[in-house]
Amino acid sequence: MTRRHWTRRELLVGGGGVLAGLGCLGAAGIVGYAWPRSPAPAPVPAPGQSSGSAAGQNPSPGAVHSYVTRSDLRPPVLSVGMSGNPSEVPAYILLGNKAYLGPPVGQPGLLIARRDGEIAWFNPVMARQQVMNFNVQSYKGKPVLTWWSGIIGGAFGSGTCYISDSSYSVIATVKAGHGLMADMHEFNLTEQGTALITAYRQRSADLSAVGGKTSGAVWSGVVQEIDIATGDVVFQWDSLDHVPVTETRQPLVGGTPDRPFDYFHINSVAVAPDGDLLVSARDTWTVYKIGRHDGKIGWRLGGAKSDFTIGAGARFYWQHHARAHGTGLLTVFDNGSSPAHEPQSRGLLLRLDTAARRVTLVHAYTHPAGLLADNQGSMQLLPGNRVFVGWGAEPYFTEFDADGSVLLGGQLPVGDQSYRAFTADWAGHPADRPAVVVKTNPAKGSAVYVSWNGATEVATWRVHAGKNVSSLSTVATQPRTGFETVIAANSTGPYFAVTAHDPAGKLLGQSATAKAT
Repeated sequence: MTRRHWTRRELLVGGGGVLAGLGCLGAAGIVGYAWPRSPAPAPVPAPGQSSGSAAGQNPSPGAVHSYVTRSDLRPPVLSVGMSGNPSEVPAYILLGNKAYLGPPVGQPGLLIARRDGEIAWFNPVMARQQVMNFNVQSYKGKPVLTWWSGIIGGAFGSGTCYISDSSYSVIATVKAGHGLMADMHEFNLTEQGTALITAYRQRSADLSAVGGKTSGAVWSGVVQEIDIATGDVVFQWDSLDHVPVTETRQPLVGGTPDRPFDYFHINSVAVAPDGDLLVSARDTWTVYKIGRHDGKIGWRLGGAKSDFTIGAGARFYWQHHARAHGTGLLTVFDNGSSPAHEPQSRGLLLRLDTAARRVTLVHAYTHPAGLLADNQGSMQLLPGNRVFVGWGAEPYFTEFDADGSVLLGGQLPVGDQSYRAFTADWAGHPADRPAVVVKTNPAKGSAVYVSWNGATEVATWRVHAGKNVSSLSTVATQPRTGFETVIAANSTGPYFAVTAHDPAGKLLGQSATAKAT
């Protein structure tokens, strides 16, 4: 983690000039949403397990962290800058680290960071797996972590959705039904104890109107609402039953059984204020309101058949992550690419007048470096009308004040990215113990290294040492200084244990007893 307070001038050129003015990573030659094809799936480790990679060198910007106590973890170093009066809430940033094209710089995995970029929890996934849609949501009245993990091939994924509690233990999994596989684009929990997910299904279609064959093949976009407790599909909607291929804004690519045409490209599903659903389709440039029971389209926003008059600056292209906020506001991440229809991507806050069928721009949030994200991306509305934007294919995340000024700007190493980026409060209480390693201090005594992956409430560490495991006494106390804290203890032990305490001094956990080496 590197932290600095940027000047306004540095923010305007993209974080002190780092990748200032960069357009799209690897955009040349990519048609539409071109994901690298992945090999066969491998098991996903449970939270707290890892792929066992060796430790790297000391961290620097664009590198990876390495830890004495957790040599199996190699999360990417986040570079974070703050300007003006950055908020301290929500307290954490959530990223699903993965590669763009080629291997990532840091391990792929689930990452929770404090607002200054310091790692709070990291759980890598096994080789060949990807993680997406990592977020804090509510399930059975409690905050939970949710994510998708699986294999990405072509433009969509095949995997499973996971829910874990505050101990990082998986308490539920969600899979698609009716012979389909859960796609990575959406995993959205509802107040009814259900999950909204997406899937892709190959279907036959007449493509003659878009330059293809009458007996062509397409990928249709499927919405499924799954009862989390039972796994039952309680609602299903298929785009091809309601949206003709003529609504696509994507030039025909393929259209044959061995290469179906991705005419719709579903990428988000959310609950509308009246209980119906909002569906975003990238390749039609449209957000659809669909009936949650009959599947009928109530209205279209954007695209070739919009039911709304669209005000200046409110039109979007190749969009992601449509979310309603009350009856009058809508947020959309407007990619504007690929191919480019705008000079840069934007986070849009829109005012939606469904009675008058008119949409107007409240504010467009853009990155100081003018980023143009070919794919992916997210926009989150925060208290006080702040917004948090994840730039998808570009390795950045930004928090804006209501007026568009930058409060926080961060980035992953170039080559890493997160499909969406979120900020949220979180209290983690790991089921495992703190990890400790003790080494001889060449100056005097011992150097005690301690960490507790995912424990968010640790304020102070206390070191206990003795000549045997049954007679340990306190020899040092030190505030937590990062994911891993190094404590100089005036003792040779040789046996040591470390206890974790919250700001009030309450005992949170104790390590196993370790022997100095």
